[in-house]
Amino acid sequence: MAILIKNGTLISASDTFEADILIEGETIAQIGKRLQHPSAEVVDARGKFILPGGVDPHVHLDLPMFDTVSSDDHYTGHKAAAFGGTTTVMDFVVLEGEGFAHSVDLWMKKAEKAVVDYSFHMNLTQFNEKIAKEIPALMKMGIQTLKVFTAYNGRLRLADGDIFKALQIAKENGMLTMAHCENGDVIETLVAEALAAGRTTPEWHALTRPAWGAVESTLRMAGMAAAADAPVYIVHMNAGGEVDMLKYVRERGVKAMGETCPQYLFFTIDNLRRPDGAKWVCSPPMRTQDDNARLWEGLTENILQTVGTDHCPFFFDGTKPLVYEGEPIAIPGKELGRDDFTKIPNGLPGIQDRMPVLWTTGVRAGKITANQFVAYMCANPAKIFGLYPRKGALLEGSDADIAIWDPEKKVKYGAALLHQRTDYNLYEGWELTGYPEKVFLRGKLIVDGAEWKGKRGDGKFLKRRAGEIL
Repeated sequence: MAILIKNGTLISASDTFEADILIEGETIAQIGKRLQHPSAEVVDARGKFILPGGVDPHVHLDLPMFDTVSSDDHYTGHKAAAFGGTTTVMDFVVLEGEGFAHSVDLWMKKAEKAVVDYSFHMNLTQFNEKIAKEIPALMKMGIQTLKVFTAYNGRLRLADGDIFKALQIAKENGMLTMAHCENGDVIETLVAEALAAGRTTPEWHALTRPAWGAVESTLRMAGMAAAADAPVYIVHMNAGGEVDMLKYVRERGVKAMGETCPQYLFFTIDNLRRPDGAKWVCSPPMRTQDDNARLWEGLTENILQTVGTDHCPFFFDGTKPLVYEGEPIAIPGKELGRDDFTKIPNGLPGIQDRMPVLWTTGVRAGKITANQFVAYMCANPAKIFGLYPRKGALLEGSDADIAIWDPEKKVKYGAALLHQRTDYNLYEGWELTGYPEKVFLRGKLIVDGAEWKGKRGDGKFLKRRAGEIL
């Protein structure tokens, strides 16, 4: 069945113009003015903006951590994404001892309930000669990204020499290395000192992970990438100094790209000092207002390339059941670290929040343009991760992933409105103006106002090719 969206204003990463969109099957068949079709269902988008479906490059669904698991799976997290205007998400595969193929198979099984389209990155948390030889096989699986860590000593971190070798292998095979940048040695020392001194409250999560460690590690990672002549993508940039480092290395020809997340634009260590401070515990941690401001400048000035979420939610109080789709569910959460900040599951909800919150605080506030918004939320992640123009674009032949955006819709935001499966929201009570009204996934209407029309299993795995260096 054909769908004709008429009278809307299309917003891409580069242009804003009035046009109609004809959808036939799963793709955009035609874009133009005064389009006609003899049997199409007509959707009147007068006064509305038409955006590409969002592409979230950084989420963690059904992720085991400490003595629990992140509370959104590949159904609930995807559903929340859709209500926020996002139609493509990229999750991270945990590398198991049996190797890449086994690990990917486990995540494929988890994602059988997917309701939006999805892809995977591979966490590279082990390195030896056998693994090195297997890395190119990931491209045949449609996975073109490796994630390395400069923190989490003894668990996720690789030695710098192994990271450098991984960069070389990625370069040879048209792959991209993503990096979590903190100084693991500094963190381990400061955590031990804090616990020995009886400092166990949530603010010490931030105080033991200093921003200078993130800044230093970002520059070090960029230096290794430059030596390997390989691209690198710095995830969840959280410190103003990281923006400075990214600008510095890019001006010198390093193929470095940077992502930030909404939480780092608004919140600070002071949020961790609240009685409910555990809600804001994530890694890397919240910084200062100066860091918030510099990250915003990074977006305004096009120093950064994407906005992801690092969505990894946990219940604030997992002893109390939450009713989700009529069923009570309780999953151990942040209460696990009530007496010890090192036991608080690290992560926040955000997959539904990203686009609505950034529209109000970024576009309407004049910090970024609507075209920059589409670049950061849709086009750039699709380009970097090898999905453009199938995703992230409003072009003839692109998948009909479309968000019809009501720029004047006023929403009092908070947990009661949301579909993230957790018992709190960071933006509780915020007044937003501008919200998705209808969301299409490959031509199928999956969100219609407050009504959910998607279903389990509708999401497709996206095999990715080599991406662009922006």
